[in-house]
Amino acid sequence: MSAAEAVQPATTMAGHNRISTQALTALAQAAAAESLGVSPQDVRAEWSDDDGLLALSIAAPIGVPSLVDVLMDPLRLGRFGGSVWERAVTAKTTILERVMELSGSTLSRVDIRISGARITEGARVQ
Repeated sequence: MSAAEAVQPATTMAGHNRISTQALTALAQAAAAESLGVSPQDVRAEWSDDDGLLALSIAAPIGVPSLVDVLMDPLRLGRFGGSVWERAVTAKTTILERVMELSGSTLSRVDIRISGARITEGARVQ
């Protein structure tokens, strides 16, 4: 097989591709955890039908700097991505785009409920 043949797109084949709810949930948990600066096992993800599209509800804590660290260095809050409110708003878009990109599914919306705070040492990883 030549290199040109190897890069040609595959032909469409009959059949179905399905991503299980468990796989979608794990993907959503990972995307939310990354965006909120917590561990995936701290994230609860639930799916619902929204007029034929998938709606995702996330409940998770959010990683925050300690108040002492913020008092000593007010710029530290910016390195975490802003206030809890700003980060939650940003996370909705980030999670929606990431889950749609990786799963190929179309989501109508992402709802986030911040359930707590986890004190973390470093800034969020982007």
